[in-house]
Amino acid sequence: MKVSDGYWLSRTGYDVRWAAQIYETEADDRSLTVWAATHFISNRGMTLGGPMLTVTFTSTLENSIKVTIRHFSGGVKKSPSFELGEDSGFRPVIRRTGDGGYELISGNTSVRTGKTGGEWDISYRFGDRLLTRSGWRTTSIVTEEPFRRRLAEAENREQRFFSAYDNGGSTYIREMLGLSVGEYIYGFGEKFTAFVKNGQTVEVWNDDGGTCTEQSYKSVPFFVSSRSYGVFVNTPERVSFEVGSENVSGTAFSVQGEELEYFIFGGDTVADVIERYTALTGRPALPPPWSFGLWLSTSFTTDYDEETVSSFISEMKRREIPLDVFHFDCFWMKEMEWCSFRWDESRFPEPAAMLARLKKQGPRICVWINPYVGQKSPVFRECMEKGYFIRKRDGSVFQCDMWQPGMAVIDFTNAEAREWFAAQVRRLADMGVDAVKTDFGERIPTDVVYSDGSDPYRMHNYYSYLYNRTVFEALDGKGCLFARAATAGCQQFPVHWGGDCFSDYSSMGETLRGGLSLCMSGFGFFSHDIGGFESTGTPDLYKRWTAFGLLSTHSRYHGSSSYRVPWNYDEESCDVARHFVRLKGRLMPYIWANAVKAHLTGVPVMRAMAVDFTHDRGALTVDTQYMLGDSLLVAPVFSEDGRCSFYLPAGGVWTDIQTGEELTGGGWYTRKYDYFGLPLFARPRSIIVYGNFTDTADYDYADGMRIVVYGMEDGDEAASAVYDRSGAVAAEIKAVRRGDVLAVTVSGTDKPYTVESADGSAITVNV
Repeated sequence: MKVSDGYWLSRTGYDVRWAAQIYETEADDRSLTVWAATHFISNRGMTLGGPMLTVTFTSTLENSIKVTIRHFSGGVKKSPSFELGEDSGFRPVIRRTGDGGYELISGNTSVRTGKTGGEWDISYRFGDRLLTRSGWRTTSIVTEEPFRRRLAEAENREQRFFSAYDNGGSTYIREMLGLSVGEYIYGFGEKFTAFVKNGQTVEVWNDDGGTCTEQSYKSVPFFVSSRSYGVFVNTPERVSFEVGSENVSGTAFSVQGEELEYFIFGGDTVADVIERYTALTGRPALPPPWSFGLWLSTSFTTDYDEETVSSFISEMKRREIPLDVFHFDCFWMKEMEWCSFRWDESRFPEPAAMLARLKKQGPRICVWINPYVGQKSPVFRECMEKGYFIRKRDGSVFQCDMWQPGMAVIDFTNAEAREWFAAQVRRLADMGVDAVKTDFGERIPTDVVYSDGSDPYRMHNYYSYLYNRTVFEALDGKGCLFARAATAGCQQFPVHWGGDCFSDYSSMGETLRGGLSLCMSGFGFFSHDIGGFESTGTPDLYKRWTAFGLLSTHSRYHGSSSYRVPWNYDEESCDVARHFVRLKGRLMPYIWANAVKAHLTGVPVMRAMAVDFTHDRGALTVDTQYMLGDSLLVAPVFSEDGRCSFYLPAGGVWTDIQTGEELTGGGWYTRKYDYFGLPLFARPRSIIVYGNFTDTADYDYADGMRIVVYGMEDGDEAASAVYDRSGAVAAEIKAVRRGDVLAVTVSGTDKPYTVESADGSAITVNV
């Protein structure tokens, strides 16, 4: 939300009052409250009228500062709100500073306020290191004049149900935090724009906009800085961010209403910040091991029945391409009746028996659902009569023709509606369904009424949380989600995929940027439609995207109007699919170990280079490669000529795990790859454990494991662990290099294994 006209003036239609003076500060055993005057008060007469901001600083979680900015405090508390893991017993340290101000300390993170009577001056630190600050012309209350509201309504009349900008108020609270020279900002959920968000306006508002626009399926009011701090704005409604796009030296964020609350997290690294953020908003559940294998879909609008599906599964098996999940997209239900949860009996007359037959061939089963019910659906009347739908203000059911004729939207704030929806999912699970693709949930109307009185603007993004939580809990830990819409906290219900991308290299790049931004926002796992969703790509693109997709945490072939089976492209596509499915399968002990870490710490498996290499400036802006776990660098090939440029961070020798090529970190390299290769480098001083993979990603990772030690120099040490299906440690591995000898210790297992050094060093193994 831009409110300035250059630096000195405000835009026409906005009245902006900035915090100017720390008029008074009150301290207790848990918080600081600062009364911020919007003009300097030098005599009693200047206290008569005019806005005052009340700013409270406290901490409810170590290494985080909670900031609440209020104009008027008498408003009605609105719902819903994010469910946060705050610690009511946590006590920060509060002390006076030498210059007459205060300091509130939480772990190594602190906030310092200026002296009473002085200028507005707030700084945030980690130890002695400045993170960011607010000062002159930053913290403010903004009043929007009536004509601007009428203009916004006129401009958005056609879209008002789905993407209204204004909830009828005219006041905004706005904060601005300083940007340092060379600082980069990341996150905000799944954003397909440039990975570094500096210079961008970012709206936290879910929309079904595809991967080639500024809109997002997954909007999260959280960003991370390369200076190792993060900011989470604690509201589920629209938050507007200006990241150096209005004042080029600040990140501004605004919320409509009389109050704004945010948390600021400090750390040594970006990974520390994500760990703190997910401690507050929730950490991902551990997906089942089989979900990491290959998923194959019917695609969206294709024509299929049991014979079609069975032929795909058997052909994958004949071609020795391991398959873990088969997905039925929309048309497992009858057209115009979505979402009825009823199989189209003209195509699938015995669904339970069919699923049993298909599962005998090996794969698990996933089906598509959404939270909308078309008027032709056999369950529509039941849901309408029982009050399961969102309603308009006049009491009638909200309906539109946006997706299904006369469709209505399930009201997940209604406990009975939520239980009805969950019961449909449980019925599918009892029938043999193992995973559910929870599609849609972004175009949620705002001019409506919810059964529990929830504010419709706060519900627009939050709807995705209730939707996915309902299905996740219905599966009772036995299945897996494949979700599209999300907001803060949805990371607890993995897995999420990237939405509708085109079948070209540009969209492949968009998909990666979106995934990196999402994982910077606390999401541990990420997938996408291999080969692209819209249109049908070339065999060249399909093979390159296959490598990228099978070196993501979760891997699915899916498209719109054509089958995405590899033999529909060319024979080499089958060979490439087989190669990378098997490679990922062998890497499962390593990938699973990193999945367990994500579950325990919140640090994502698939992540941008800045997460692990915060202090390497060369890594901070790279958005064409990523780390898959803590020790593997992946750089997809985005060109038809097979050339790929990639950056290896400084600090030792990196090793291509497929070719054995060793390269010294600290610079860019360019190589040309065939379809079976791409830059896939083991980090210096790392241990990669390969498993005895056969035909499924779900197997005993410690049985017959192959332990390979990479990039060890004299004096180096490394450690790793292998986990069983439950997430418990199954084996521990330590390596120490002394001179020419590499000593490796393996403990916790009596199963057979082998140990190798990537550079051929002599090895001693201790049990």
